[in-house]
Amino acid sequence: MTLADEDVRVAGAEKARPGLHLPRKAALLVIDMQAGFDDPSWGRRNNPGAEDCVVRLLAAWRASGRPIIHVHHTSLGADGCFRAGTPGQVAKSETGPRIGEAVVGKTVNSGFIGTGMEAMLRGDGIETVVLVGLTTNHCVSTTARMAGNLGFRTLVVSDATAAFDRRALDGSMRPAQEVHLAALSDLKDEFAEIVDTAAVLRALGA
Repeated sequence: MTLADEDVRVAGAEKARPGLHLPRKAALLVIDMQAGFDDPSWGRRNNPGAEDCVVRLLAAWRASGRPIIHVHHTSLGADGCFRAGTPGQVAKSETGPRIGEAVVGKTVNSGFIGTGMEAMLRGDGIETVVLVGLTTNHCVSTTARMAGNLGFRTLVVSDATAAFDRRALDGSMRPAQEVHLAALSDLKDEFAEIVDTAAVLRALGA
């Protein structure tokens, strides 16, 4: 089985939940969908279809007039893949912001630290956030945890996120799919609702 064939949906994801409702002001947070993640130094990634899912969700959000916030990372280290002014910092072309869509810049894992995103959300009366992007176990997870702790209803879209292989403490290599699923499992119920693209599109009437 290839990575393209992997099922990236978390067991128990709320994809068929008839009660899934997204208010008119539910915000789509597009986390770190930047070219720096195409660098081969990251290693193997799971869910090669994540970008397609993000594209579909962006289209549905735009069609419904709901708010979209793009969160972009800037590396402070000299060897970071997202250094200011480098190609890696640029948004992926298919998922980048359009004119009028908010862009929040960050330098740490959380989209809330050192940014005005919480104030932006509260100022616009937004209480629900839906997270997509990269990577599941790092910036998506950290932002989701903080969103939940700050009192926002938080949803993470399992098939619109992805992770990379990661070395475990014992030196073994954890496959990207395992890393991805573990991160989502840790978020589920405690910090966020785990859903998939199909369920979110149904909730939007798309």
